[in-house]
Formats: sequence, C-alpha cells, structure tokens
Amino acid sequence: MAELTGKVALVTGAARNIGRAIALALAEAGARIIVNTRSSLDFAQQTVDLIEAAGGKAMIAQADVTDEAAVERMVAMGLTAFGGIDILVNNAAIRKEGVLDNVSLAEWQDVLSIMLDGAFLCSKACVPSMRARGGGTIINIGGLTGHSGAKQRIHVVTGKAALAGFTKALAHDLAADHITANCVVPGLIETERGQHSAVNPQHHKDRVRLMDRFGRPDEVAAMVRYLCGPQARYITGQSMHVNGGVLMP
Repeated sequence: MAELTGKVALVTGAARNIGRAIALALAEAGARIIVNTRSSLDFAQQTVDLIEAAGGKAMIAQADVTDEAAVERMVAMGLTAFGGIDILVNNAAIRKEGVLDNVSLAEWQDVLSIMLDGAFLCSKACVPSMRARGGGTIINIGGLTGHSGAKQRIHVVTGKAALAGFTKALAHDLAADHITANCVVPGLIETERGQHSAVNPQHHKDRVRLMDRFGRPDEVAAMVRYLCGPQARYITGQSMHVNGGVLMP
C-alpha cells in the first residue's frame, strides 16, 4: 500500500526515536521525506539511509526550527528538491525536568521555543505550498503530560498543552484550504533520550500502565501515517492519543 505516493513530507526532529519512526512510516507509504535535524547529522543520515535502503527517497535539511530564516531556507530546499510539501510533522522538542523554583527563564524559553515557535514557523512556511497543491496535512506531536499534568515538567507540560490549542486554531484557519491539522499524543514510549532531555522521566515512574509495557515509536508513527492518508480527510482539530490506556481523556 503506497497511499502517499507523490506526496512530500517534512518531519522535524527526525534523526531518531519517534521522529525517525514517522519518517520511515511515511516513506513506506510512498512519500518523499525531508529529514530535519538541528545538530544530529549522523543520526539523520541513518534515517535517510534506512529510507533509501527500502527504496524510498529522502534528504537531510539541517535547521534550527526556532530560527525563521533557517526554516524558510529548509522549506526552500525541500521545494527545490521535491517540488512541494504536502505533509508537515512538527515533532522537534526537548523534554527537560525541573521544579518551578529551579527552572530558569532561559530553560523555560528554550523548551517552549522549540515546541511552539518551531511549530508556528514551520507551519507558516509550509502552508503556501500545501495551498498551491490543493491541500495538505499538519501533524503536531503532543505529549501525555500536556493533558494530565506532571511533576517537574512545568515547561514541557505547558508547551505540549499549548500544541493541542495550536492544532485547533490551525484546523479552523486552514479548513477552507483543504488542510487538516491534528495532534498525535504519545503516551509512555520507549525511546533513547539525548543530552537535552530527561533520561528517566519522573512521570514514567508515576504512571500506572494498563498494558504491561511501554509503547513503541512505530505505534505512534502508524497513527501519523493514517492521519496523513486519504481515509483521514474528514479528521481535523483532534488530539489522537496513543498511550495504551494510561490516560483516557
């Protein structure tokens, strides 16, 4: 099944973990992939290599998603290489921990700028191409704690909750252009965490899981793939939870 043949997808933070799984899933569905990373070029190249080994097409676009000029250059690179952008997945994020008293303004702004400024700038840059191509899909990758709250994650909880609201606003603004916007909300997912994220998140220890395991990145990616496909054109403005029952909104 290659339901996304002819489509082009930009996936931010696609060097590894959930971002890589999403890039691989969309490539398997036939889309050409723009693999964004801020600094993890070796991991991003691995993502591209995996896509190409399976017969797909992909390219790396290095950019800091909080830098408007860099985002515009990245999108221009994608347009030049692949002719347009139909799908945007705003996945880039860092997930630090810290109680209110210990979180500096710089840390607060760092977390929120990547999640929110990045999603805003990438969406704004990609929408003109989607309009020109008759429609498109924007997926924002949210977070469990944005709906449940959590200790020691005041900046992350705020950012992820705001993404759900941003998604609804996009859905209203872009419906007339046949562009859907949805938020995919992973639960407790087994990932490798880098230097900018908490290695063993406290909220992972506090949750009671109905299913006796953590989720996998490919299970999140499967939801993203569905929402990008032809069967999901009437779904917009929604937060779709992939969490094994740990939270039931």
